[in-house]
Amino acid sequence: MADAAILDRVYRVILSRKGADTANSHVARLFAKGRAKIAQKVGEEGVEAALAGLAGTEGELVGEAADLIFHLFILLAERGIEPEAVWAELEAREGRSGVEEKASRPKD
Repeated sequence: MADAAILDRVYRVILSRKGADTANSHVARLFAKGRAKIAQKVGEEGVEAALAGLAGTEGELVGEAADLIFHLFILLAERGIEPEAVWAELEAREGRSGVEEKASRPKD
């Protein structure tokens, strides 16, 4: 069974691709295309994960979930946000109901 350390390793590889040769790296190509393209890719992967969750096989959902997490990590890296910030946010929400957490968010 894989452990959570894989997430850190994946993120570090993504960081290493910033400024890398775009001919040899999908991640480098996304970085070169900029934040809007990376965000678009995250959206596409999110939709694919949702569709796999609705009507795909377990394997398809697992694959799409991995794609979504991977591309979300690229967006975090592009913004200079370490995954630890996300883990800290999840930890801060731990033990709170979803209703309570949502109600605590600032109103737009």
